[in-house]
Amino acid sequence: MDVSGAVTEGFEPVREAFVRNFEVLGDRGAAVTVYRDGHKVVDLWGGTRDVDGVDGDAPWERGTAQIVRSATKGVAAAALLLLHQRGELDLDAPVGTYWPQYKAAGKERTLVRDLLAHRAGVPVLDRPLTPAEAADPDLGAAAVAAQAPVWEPGTDHGYHAQTYSWLTGELVRRVTGRTVGAYVADEIAGPVGADLWLGLPPELHARVGRVGQVEGPAPAGALRTRPKPAVTAAYADPGSLTRRAFAAITPLPDENDPAYRSAVLPASNGIATADGLARFYASLIGEVDGGVRLLRPETVERARGERSSGPDRVLVVNTRFGLGYMLHGAASPLLSPTSFGHPGRGGALGLADPASGIAFGYVTNGFRTSVTADPRAQALLRAVRTAVAAGR
Repeated sequence: MDVSGAVTEGFEPVREAFVRNFEVLGDRGAAVTVYRDGHKVVDLWGGTRDVDGVDGDAPWERGTAQIVRSATKGVAAAALLLLHQRGELDLDAPVGTYWPQYKAAGKERTLVRDLLAHRAGVPVLDRPLTPAEAADPDLGAAAVAAQAPVWEPGTDHGYHAQTYSWLTGELVRRVTGRTVGAYVADEIAGPVGADLWLGLPPELHARVGRVGQVEGPAPAGALRTRPKPAVTAAYADPGSLTRRAFAAITPLPDENDPAYRSAVLPASNGIATADGLARFYASLIGEVDGGVRLLRPETVERARGERSSGPDRVLVVNTRFGLGYMLHGAASPLLSPTSFGHPGRGGALGLADPASGIAFGYVTNGFRTSVTADPRAQALLRAVRTAVAAGR
């Protein structure tokens, strides 16, 4: 496999794992970037830009970007944490303080931190939105504001797969007067120099490859991904919270549609390069290349403090969440117990690990059936772990 890019001495295992992802695990086009203590130590890419060859077999290049699905949630969370850090948003205040319409249908006691920790109780919509409706921030916000919770807010947790878009996006808009996409561009991606977007500008569409579903062999020696019967049943049952949460937008959007890529849906449709994702996470835990640090240490500690754990009402496995971020656990293995980050269903992963100073970003154009622990991302994380341990 012809892989481009470079690794710093000591991180050669990551290159080996990246090559193996193509040769054994079925990757078509992908990139991985790792920062340590704010400096880039891994920057690799390979394969084709498009998963299906519809537009030809152009190679993946430096700067190729892809949709990262739910890895976007970590970026949206940072927007709210940054507002809190600046004194503009109280995480312990009721959502209705900033968004009065949200008090409807028994949600008046929902706290801002409940939204971030997937404890709001509104992972579903009684009437799903079409892709066009979902892209309208007014319609999305009105839908979740009117929705009755399926459990008492703050008392339990379940993954808000799609509704997280309008919950977080509307809060940012109410506090700042800007869309979350504009806020991320102005206050996060721009200052950090990260190639990531919530609402892709039209002039950048040519940088983004086509994505699609792919099949791949189970990796030898890795965590088994065979779902438990309860998980299989939940995804098969149209009436389950699992199916309804992922179907809050129905029919499923065409992720290669330029209109969808230009929409601002912070639960699911962010666009990023591997470097953009890793650089973003590096900026949460330290200065990047001697420049900007977004979150103060005390904000990071609050973000990665456990807020939800145990059986997830939507994903039907045990999950752990801080404020907007998944935490290290069996369902979503990260680099170490101090890590926080977010996967994108079936592929992408971004995370930061304060203990080692590592920030990690992986993007791919081939999505698999995994939800929180893609085998290719896991293989790369094991290689990073090996390199960090050897370098101590």
